[in-house]
Amino acid sequence: MSATRVMLRLELADAGRSRWALFTGGVYVLVFGLFIWLGLRESTVLGFTGLSRVILNVANAVVLAVPLVALVATSQTVVRARHSGFFELLLAQPVRRSDWFYAAVAARLIVVVGPLVLLLLLALGASALTGTGDASVARVALRSLGVTASLAWAFVGVGFLISASSRTAERAIVLALLAWLFASALHDFALIGVLLNVKLPPHVVFLLAAANPVETARIAILGGVDPELSVLGPVGFWIANSLGARFTVLAGVAWPLLVGTASLVLAERQLIRSDLVD
Repeated sequence: MSATRVMLRLELADAGRSRWALFTGGVYVLVFGLFIWLGLRESTVLGFTGLSRVILNVANAVVLAVPLVALVATSQTVVRARHSGFFELLLAQPVRRSDWFYAAVAARLIVVVGPLVLLLLLALGASALTGTGDASVARVALRSLGVTASLAWAFVGVGFLISASSRTAERAIVLALLAWLFASALHDFALIGVLLNVKLPPHVVFLLAAANPVETARIAILGGVDPELSVLGPVGFWIANSLGARFTVLAGVAWPLLVGTASLVLAERQLIRSDLVD
C-alpha cells in the first residue's frame, strides 16, 4: 500500500471519529431544506413552478452552503497539524509532505462532496418511487452535482491555501470567513459599487462577475433548467445569447476547477517550503 493511501485511511478515520461527515450532511439538509421550503411558499407568485423553482432555490443554497462547509473543513488542517505536533511525527516517518497533502485533500473532498452525492441519490430514488421523476430530472440533477463538486473543489483549494499560509488558527478562521463573505455576498456589492461609479461594457461586467467561481456555478446550475436564463432578466438573456447553454455550463465547471487547482498548487508549494514545526 502506498504512503498516500495509508495517509488517506488515517485522514478518513479521523474524519469519522470527529463525525465531520454527519455535520456536513446536517448542514446541507438544513440549508437546502430551508431554501426550498421558503422558496416554494412564494415562488408561484413570482411565476416559478415545478422543477424550475426547485433548482432556483437549490442554486441559492449551493452557493451559500458548499463554500462555507469547504472552508470550515480545510482552513484549520495545516495549522492544526503544525501546532498539535502531527508534523513532528510525520517528519519521523518515511512519508513525503506531498503524500500527506494529497491524502488530506482527498479526504476533505470526500467529506464535503460525499453527503451531496448521498442526498442526490436519495432524492432521485424518492422521485422514482413517487413517479414524479424522468430522464430530464436526472440529467439536471447530475449536471447540478457536477457544478457543485467543482465549486467544492475550488473552495477546498482556497481553504488549504489559507491554512498553509496562516501561522495561527485564529488568522486562518478570519481569512476563511472573509473569503466566504466576499465570494457569497461582498463580491456582488463591490461590483455594483464599481458600476455605480464607472460605465463598463457588458463583456467587462460579465468577466468581473465570472471571476467569482460562486457566480459561474450559480449560472451553470440555473442554465441546466432554464437555458435562456430568464430568471436573471436582461442579463440572463445576454449571457444565454452571447455564450450559449453549453459554454455556460462548461464555464461553471471549468473555472472553479481551475481556481481550486491553482490554489492547491500554491498551498502545496507553501507547505513544502515552509517549516512544519514552530
